[in-house]
Amino acid sequence: MRTIQYTIEPEDTGKKVEEFLMKKQGFSRRVITALKKLPEGMLLNGVHTRTVDLLQAGDLLEINLPETAKRMPLCEIPVDILLEDEDVIVYNKPAGMPVHQSGGHIFGTLDGVYAAHCAATGQVTPFRPINRLDKDTTGAVVAARNQIAAGKLWKAVTKRYVAVVEGIPRYSRRLIRLPIERERPMELKRIVTPEGQDAVTWYRVLEEGKECALLEFLLYTGRTHQIRVHMSCLGNPLVGDPLYGAPSEDIGRQALHCARVFFPHPLTGTCTAVDAPPPEDFLQLLEKRGLTWDPSRLMEKQPPLEELEGDFIVPRGEIFLPQDP
Repeated sequence: MRTIQYTIEPEDTGKKVEEFLMKKQGFSRRVITALKKLPEGMLLNGVHTRTVDLLQAGDLLEINLPETAKRMPLCEIPVDILLEDEDVIVYNKPAGMPVHQSGGHIFGTLDGVYAAHCAATGQVTPFRPINRLDKDTTGAVVAARNQIAAGKLWKAVTKRYVAVVEGIPRYSRRLIRLPIERERPMELKRIVTPEGQDAVTWYRVLEEGKECALLEFLLYTGRTHQIRVHMSCLGNPLVGDPLYGAPSEDIGRQALHCARVFFPHPLTGTCTAVDAPPPEDFLQLLEKRGLTWDPSRLMEKQPPLEELEGDFIVPRGEIFLPQDP
């Protein structure tokens, strides 16, 4: 059970409990409704309180969040934990590991790793990943450890991806806007098509290597395979990506890694940055291709989309890149 305590400040005197939790602390109405049904869900100065009760300066409001977790096969594969506290956990996911169980992947998943971790530490809480990575994409996965953290982190995590692409991109930095959808219903592969969902990717070249380049990516939408599809469409598919046209003996998967995540901490609001070191196969690929790894080159902040409009935008529905004016 996660317990959160708030000491009421003078500026919150006279507010209802519900108003304080929803407007100041970011609680959802669904969570508050669930707390109302619990004898110790919301305590004001140690006594059960109603959502309509008024707060006074110096009051102690205590929230108790019970948790249940579904039973699943435990996964004992070691996965590095980059950050862990009562509200959030960040893993450095390895290649070949799905984030979630599915019909084709029952064992060896990251949620199984988390379940094993909770069993070993005596915790009971479901796995709530905020960002997800493809099975063979590596890097930082942020998961909330309670309902409140999940609500506050939803759409609040920004990512820095890095990838090695075949060839040298024509432009050192560009903003791509090409819609994406499944090539065929129920199949994994995606394509660029005017009928697809809007997809916006920004990249910049960090370093040029041997007939390849190391790129940094910012995503402004979250479509499946977005980076892989966009770069393949531009003629620079990710090295090692068999699905989008660039299998390689230098690496047995797409060379894509989520190297850094940023998010406001769900309890304190403090901006939190977590770096995920690339795995050995990615580092070996860099060495083979004459590239180097330096995380200090990654952008520290994600600029608003409108600040990048000076970079070339591929309009929605325009499949082939036109020449610059």
